[in-house]
Order: sequence, then structure tokens, then C-alpha cells
Amino acid sequence: MTLHALLEDAVARFGDRVAVEDAAGATLDYRALGQLADRVRDRLRAAGVQPGDRVGVHLAKSLDAVAVIFGVLKAGAAYVPVDVDAPVERAAFILNDCAVTVVFTHQPLAAPLGAELARAGARPLVFAIPDVPGGRGVEAFLTADRHPAEAGGASIDPGPDALAYILYTSGSTGRPKGVMLTHRCALSFVQWCAEAFAPSPFDRFSSHAPFHFDLSILDLYVPLSHGATLVLIDEELGREPRALAPFIAERRLTVWYSVPSILAMLAQYGRLERYDFGALRLVLFAGEVFPVPQLRQLHERWPGPEYHNLYGPTETNVCTSYRLPERIAPDRTEPFPIGRTCAHLQTRVIDAAGRDVRPGVTGELLVNGPAVMAGYWNLPEQSAAAFVVDEAGRRWYRTGDLVREDAQEGFIFHGRRDRMVKRRGYRIELGEIEAGLATHPAVREVAVIAERDSAANVRVRAFLSLKGEARPTVIALKQFCVEKLPRYMVPDTFAILAALPRTSTDKIDYRALEAGS
Repeated sequence: MTLHALLEDAVARFGDRVAVEDAAGATLDYRALGQLADRVRDRLRAAGVQPGDRVGVHLAKSLDAVAVIFGVLKAGAAYVPVDVDAPVERAAFILNDCAVTVVFTHQPLAAPLGAELARAGARPLVFAIPDVPGGRGVEAFLTADRHPAEAGGASIDPGPDALAYILYTSGSTGRPKGVMLTHRCALSFVQWCAEAFAPSPFDRFSSHAPFHFDLSILDLYVPLSHGATLVLIDEELGREPRALAPFIAERRLTVWYSVPSILAMLAQYGRLERYDFGALRLVLFAGEVFPVPQLRQLHERWPGPEYHNLYGPTETNVCTSYRLPERIAPDRTEPFPIGRTCAHLQTRVIDAAGRDVRPGVTGELLVNGPAVMAGYWNLPEQSAAAFVVDEAGRRWYRTGDLVREDAQEGFIFHGRRDRMVKRRGYRIELGEIEAGLATHPAVREVAVIAERDSAANVRVRAFLSLKGEARPTVIALKQFCVEKLPRYMVPDTFAILAALPRTSTDKIDYRALEAGS
């Protein structure tokens, strides 16, 4: 079984139903989506793409992007989604790192991306998709293509253990690293979702997360395997609560899935009392802690749906879940648990020595099962370090998250064992921000810390010492970061110090920075 087989089955069963709908109201039914994906598949074959190859998807969320993703899978290849709003240098690094043979991008981005790839020594075929609305950009490209592909032939079944996609996450070395996920990984999660949430052809799922973010796996494959409709929410709409709230109501969404910070914004600024959200039956959130005051505020305005807290790193997708009670106690202040292990996985909690701890004792959460990643792309040492192998030869992924198991509520999250934080749902290695800022010509040393404010939002603070007398402005430093890092990694504040504090072993004293902040 493969991910694209889910679409092919849905085409046969639900051909005339709307599969995907964009924010402007344009749609593709299942039959049209399948046909467009087949044309993408055939063009990739004509370009020489072989099973196991990687294909870059450097496209904004759109009907076109969905068709491309399924076309890549139908060709037996793996797709590599890249953030179109990230600096082109970062996009080129990712595409070069995993040696894509073809990359789909928008016409205005093709020249700068191609130039940056060439500087990195990579020369994949660049398919420049015209900016044609309504999901017709890919169709226009294929029609005008000078090297059209002959239609026909079946999609390739590379097997469940073949690579399906690579999602790049922040890396502690200063470079993003690629998480390799197979068809089996995703399908085991999709099947669990089907059992947990009972999707139907009458559901209308939100697609809020970008396709390079792991939340998109539920968005893409759960509705499209059940004849439901996937409603795409572009980035601009997705971050504007006063526009997003009426959109959810008017489009009659039944299943919402996003990071908590988006839901908190909706609760605070969306004027939810003005609209009818009667169609909404499920509110799912993941990726970060949901502060209870904002969660309670949302729950009061959306009392009808079930609420589920889903937890899991990119390497496992969702591995635990917790259904919230129908009423949130007015005196509750502690965040809700991350819950119990999903049925398709197994978990353990170990101490610093690698020994299993008893319930009630805090330790690191480990995960085993079919949804766990194959490893990190081209990083064998980091891949090996990410796992604990038990006496039976089973590989347990080390999440790095500290948890305590409660007999009544399941796992309770207690933070991290390293310098990784979650911000707006994205995993951020603070070392990657440091590495980016260290390339500024005026910077001698840099240290970055993260802290939570009263609403449990993560704020990133950068401390710098300079090489000379020239002091870059905060605006200049932020602009430099925007050119080097994704926007969600740009520090909130900058402090310039004569020298960074040191420990007795001459390492940067992060505790002193945290205490002084």
C-alpha cells in the first residue's frame, strides 16, 4: 500500500466529489485531481525521474501543489517540500542536500533559486509553474511544455518501505536536517487517525499547516482517503484571525487542525461570537503547549466540538493524544497532558542512564513503531544517535522530551533535555539561529536563549559581542536574520554585550544569560 494508492482508490469511489478547495473557492474534484497528478507523474518519467529519486516542491500552498505532491508519489519518487518564504539560500541548501533531480517552483522564483542551486553545485531540472489561479498553473505548464510526456501507464508502487517524503527541521549544527519518512510511516498514522476521528465523505478538513510542516500529513492524506474535502488556507489568511474566523464559519469546516498559537489568536482577536461554527465537530492541536487561559477562552466560544491535544515530533508524527474534558475547570492553570500512546506505537520513559523509570518519575520519552522515521538524510551518525536499540533489536526513537506518566491522564510534558524549543509549532534548534547570526560581519560571538512569557509564548533573545566599534541596529540585525533564517527563527530581541559571560571551563554561560534576562 502507498500514499498515492489512497488517492487512486478515492478517485474510483468519489470521483465527482470535491477533493480540494482553495481559499478563493476554486476546486478540484477527485477525478480531476487524479488526472492532473497522472500528468505530473508522466512528465517526471519523461524527465528521467526514477523510483527512489527526490523531487523538490518549492510551491506555495495551492491546488497545484497538491497535484504535484501526488504526481511525485505516483512516479515512485519522494517529495521534498520547501518553504517558499524562507531565504533562497536555505531552500537551495535543502534541495542540494537531498540531491533532487527535479524541483517545481513558481516562475518568479525560478531564476534566483536556479542561480543559488548552481552556486551550491546542483543543477536539477527546474519546472517553473506560471501564476495562473484556480489550480491551473501546473496544467498550463504541462500544456506549454516543450518536452511533453506521453500519457499512459500505471503509477509505480515502490513498496511500503520506500521513501515517501523528507521534511527538513532545524538542526543543532546550524544546518537543517532531513527527516526521512516512508509510505509505511505515514499510512500507519493515517490509519490511526481514521480509527480515532472517524472521517467521512461529508467532512471538510482545514489545511492550515504549510506542506513542509508535519501537521500537513494529517491534512493531506486523512481527508483524501475518505472522500472528504480539504480546504486550503494560505499563509496570509492563516495568520489573520479577523479574516480566518468568518472563513471557518462560512466554509462550514468540520475538522480543524493547527498549532495552538493560531487557535489562541482566534480566541483573542477573531470575534468568534459573531459567527456560526455549528459544523465544527473536531478541534485538533499539536506542536506546542496550549496555555490554559486561551484554551478556556476558545472552549467557551466553541463549546460544541471535541478537543484533542496531539503530541509528537516530526520523526514520529503524532505518538500520543489526549481528549480534553467537556468542561475546563475554572481553577485549572496547568496545561493539559499530552496523553496516552497511540495504538499503532509503543513508548518507554528512561532516565539519564538509559533505564526504564516507573510511572510518576520524570524521564525521556522513547517511541517505537511503524510511524517512526527511517533516519536523517545523509547523516548516519546523527541517525544512529537518535535511537536506542534494545536487546530484541527494536529501535526506540529518542524524542528529547521529558515526561512523567500519570495513571489517570497519561503522559505530562516537562520540557526538553537539550536546546531545542517549539515556537509557533516549529521545532527550533537555538544553535541554528546562533550559526546564522555568527555569519554577520560585525559579530564576534553570539548566544541565543528562549524564554516563555506569561501567556506561555516562546520568545527568543539573542546576545551579541561585536568585533569592532560599529553597532548594527536592531532593524538591521532582524533584516539580516530574515535573509539567513526562516521568519519563525528570527529573534524577538537583541542585546549587545562587551563580552559574553563564561563558565569556569570557558564555555558560554547560558544560565547567567537566562538569569540576567
